[in-house]
Order: sequence, then C-alpha cells, then structure tokens
Amino acid sequence: MEQERPQRKQNRLPNYDYAQNGVYFLTICTKEKARILSSITVGAAIGRPPVVFLSPIGKIVEQALQELPAHYPGVSVDRYIVMPNHVHVLLCLTGDGGRPMSVPAVQQIVNQFKGVVTKRAGRPVWQKGFYDHVVRDDYDYQTRWAYIDDNPRRWLEKQENMI
Repeated sequence: MEQERPQRKQNRLPNYDYAQNGVYFLTICTKEKARILSSITVGAAIGRPPVVFLSPIGKIVEQALQELPAHYPGVSVDRYIVMPNHVHVLLCLTGDGGRPMSVPAVQQIVNQFKGVVTKRAGRPVWQKGFYDHVVRDDYDYQTRWAYIDDNPRRWLEKQENMI
C-alpha cells in the first residue's frame, strides 16, 4: 500500500495576477539555509546599529538586485537587506497610466534573479521557491520597510539568545 505524501503548502495566492501593478515583499533563502551571503556584527559603540558585511556572494546578490530595474522596465527595488542566509526585498511593479507595462510576473523575476546569482557565483546558492506577500496598503508597506531595516538587529538578538 502506497503511503500518501504530505501536501506541499501553496506559495502563491490562488487566482492572483503576480504581473499586475503592486508592491511585493519577498524573502529568498539560501540552499540549506547556509550563511554565505553576509555577516552581521554589533556597531562600534553602544547604541550603534548592527553592521552588515557582505561576502563575495552577498556582493553578487546586491549587484543583481540593483540591476533588476535595468533589465525590467517598470520594476523597482524599493528596499532590500542581504542577511547571512536570506534576502528580503520590497519589489515594486508599476505601469503607465494604470495600464500594466510589459513586465514579467514576480515569479519569473525571482527565478531570473536567482539564476543570475547562481551563474555569477559559480555554485548553487538558493533553495527552491520563495516567500511572497502582496503589500496591500501604505501601512503594510511601512511595516515591511521597517521589518527590512530592523532585520539585522533581530538577527543579532536571535544569535545572542542561542548562546
């Protein structure tokens, strides 16, 4: 008798057009959560914010993120953070006069981004899939922006609590 496999959770919203204008909060994780993108240290003085130091692969990731608008007119990267084992991105798809421009869907953009990073790094970098959240309003946008900005501090706190 064949054992039933667990159902994989659906990553995308059903019936949602991920090529339409909007802002998307994305989280993309490294393969096996390997800490290969950056390191985070405490700032030089008390009360200083954490400092993120990008590894060579992290620099490739940052460059690829910054290049997205040049490859996809109508796409902007509003905010991002390259963490040790993941990346958070606020990705904005815009249109002309309310009409969507010719931009690919978020999944295609992410897949191309992941492919470019992997090729430039010369090794597998990413786990399969990614997390997305459709930003619904200005409050949601500001919340996601703050989450990105605060992520290095939370990372350090989590590391300290593990010791």
